[in-house]
Amino acid sequence: MALFEKLGLKERVSINWNITPTDTFGIFESWGGKERVRTKSERFYYFYIDNWTPPAKLFLMERGIKFARVLAQIDAPQEMIDACVAGQGKGMLDKSYAIDDALKQWLKENILAAGDDSKVIPVDSGIEQESLETDLPGKNDPVPKITVEKLRVEPIIIVEEQVGGIVKKHNFFDSQYNPAGKFENYLVDNGDSLTVTDLKTGVMWQRGGCDITTIKQVQLYVQELNQKAFAGFADWRLPTMDEALSLFEPVKNAKGLHLHPCFSMEQPFIFLADQRKPGGYWFADFKQATIFWASGTIPGAFGRVCRTVK
Repeated sequence: MALFEKLGLKERVSINWNITPTDTFGIFESWGGKERVRTKSERFYYFYIDNWTPPAKLFLMERGIKFARVLAQIDAPQEMIDACVAGQGKGMLDKSYAIDDALKQWLKENILAAGDDSKVIPVDSGIEQESLETDLPGKNDPVPKITVEKLRVEPIIIVEEQVGGIVKKHNFFDSQYNPAGKFENYLVDNGDSLTVTDLKTGVMWQRGGCDITTIKQVQLYVQELNQKAFAGFADWRLPTMDEALSLFEPVKNAKGLHLHPCFSMEQPFIFLADQRKPGGYWFADFKQATIFWASGTIPGAFGRVCRTVK
């Protein structure tokens, strides 16, 4: 195919028409989902629409386990791309869209069958995604005797003057409020590539999360995870300030975050469940290792969920 020859692929590959952007976390981050991935070197190819920066654009993606690379932009009719986006509604949690049947047929006729590569624009983007391999003990490994320190799980309204007291109550590290603090976690890898559990606090954490957005969209993201029983559970929630502070590390990791490297670097600051008085929502910033606030009505933070281990 002229498409793949232009992109310099050494061997003939095939398009997977069934993969959509919403499938990719389950398939490529957890080796699950509707596609069977056999090895880390296996690659899948699919088309998707990116609408983060209008106008929406059609791309060809190469994916594998912990690997993502945009290979090319496809110069498809803009009206077809826009119609595809409009047909999927405005309630998307991100701005990546699956292609519809009309675009699929256009691609087959004009790019694949016709062998016309003039509408194929190679893109030099993407490198192998960050490794989320951990050196943590597994959930079935022996652990030392640990005294559980229960943290607040119910969201509250917090005024700025209270933050320092919350930080110091458990001697959490915070670069602004308690730079000499240190809270000793005991993280365990649950073996699902999705979560870890802190045996010190009894909190299970999502290792990844959602992209930067508003508090309302983050709350919808939590609902969606519960509806799908993410990682096998349906009681996920946003963390309280206390719980998020428990993850702060005094020294930055290689990803530039004050956080254990088992967590993705794609969520450098996350919304919390707690509201701010007189207004707004609190978030934990792992880049600066401190607590800030945002209005919540504009994209102000990322999302990462947790749950209490029963």
